[in-house]
Amino acid sequence: MEKLLRTIVTELVVNKDAIEITVDEPNEEGVVVYHLHVASEDMGRVIGKQGRIAKAIRTVMRASASRNDQKIMVEID
Repeated sequence: MEKLLRTIVTELVVNKDAIEITVDEPNEEGVVVYHLHVASEDMGRVIGKQGRIAKAIRTVMRASASRNDQKIMVEID
């Protein structure tokens, strides 16, 4: 899952070296939280107008996780 998130975000940002993804342990409901950190100048590219790109990233990640019987959440910090 982390590789999928990195692949998606790498194509969106200019500063590819600044991409950081941290993964939390599953919480009591079994949800794994992925924290995405990008450079401040790339934040607009990842979020998109009215959050459309961020919403699309979360949708793709949730769909992929559900195929593997996982529950995930993506937070963009």
